[in-house]
Amino acid sequence: MNIVHREDQQQREHVLLSPDAAFSDETEGRAQSAQPDFLRTEYQRDRDKILHSKSFRRLSHKTQVFLAAEGDHFRTRLTHTLEVAQIARTIARALGLNEDLTEAISLGHDLGHTPFGHTGEAALAACLARHRGIDPASAQAAAQYRHNEQSLRVVERIENGGRGLNLTAEVRDGILHHTGPVRADTFEGRIVATADRIAYVNHDIDDAIRAGLLTEAALPESTRRVLGPDHSSRIELLVRNMVETSAAADDIMLSAPVWDAMNELRSFLFANVYTAPQVLVEVQKAKCLVAQLFDYYVANIGEVPEEYRAISGGDDLQAVTDYIAGMTDRFATAAFNRLFVPRDFMR
Repeated sequence: MNIVHREDQQQREHVLLSPDAAFSDETEGRAQSAQPDFLRTEYQRDRDKILHSKSFRRLSHKTQVFLAAEGDHFRTRLTHTLEVAQIARTIARALGLNEDLTEAISLGHDLGHTPFGHTGEAALAACLARHRGIDPASAQAAAQYRHNEQSLRVVERIENGGRGLNLTAEVRDGILHHTGPVRADTFEGRIVATADRIAYVNHDIDDAIRAGLLTEAALPESTRRVLGPDHSSRIELLVRNMVETSAAADDIMLSAPVWDAMNELRSFLFANVYTAPQVLVEVQKAKCLVAQLFDYYVANIGEVPEEYRAISGGDDLQAVTDYIAGMTDRFATAAFNRLFVPRDFMR
């Protein structure tokens, strides 16, 4: 049995992958130089660094959509991340692109997500705006906290005791640009951006059906005609369409009819799931919880762990933001109960 060294794998990439792929031996490198690994390519090392990080482990206890879901089969931020990685790797392999880079970006793209999903993200943005004297209702307020920017901060500054993970430039670029108006520099990063949307639109439908908020028959007929009648059909069509359209266009994209149908489904979810009364009740609770924790820790900065205060360089708002953003749902809830819920001292 022969050993396949890093150099062998790098050579294999040049033989097997498309000329459009990001080759691991042509990476722009890391912020701090590091000795090459005996067995793994640079992107494989990045994948493993992310997989073994504390922030990645915490994703298993962070909400995807349903804040108070009962049952073991609702998605968490971790299972969402794994679904994104699976979809992205399938597309990358079919296009002859670098699966290792795609997987590393996928696994790291949501490390900066708050507890309670996008609800926590909006709550943190509002808290920062309020403390910085910005109108919380303004467009500028929403820009105070973005989970993709926090994901980059996690891998560059927060993880590893403030030293970061020292990832390659291509992985950091893909993490930062998996959402927002600026596209990733690599095709692999662009795959993750679309795979993220493919994953959450479809698994949020699946979870909403499980929660009793939807049925397959309730989905718009126009999207059913284009994308298919059920979960597996939609995923299969979206992946195949993305591969075929990207190959023909020499870029990463879905065809216009399929892209429009997926966005129609996304709008349908906002109207019928994300803003459903039973969801909004829990959303409001989560927003209040995050706001009260934020205000408490700003007023009592000494109770924020020293590692976050050291990383922030004396910026109290940043220290509190980093601390709360890293919390899991259950840790944030426990902190709230400890700080604000009266105890029965007569026991």
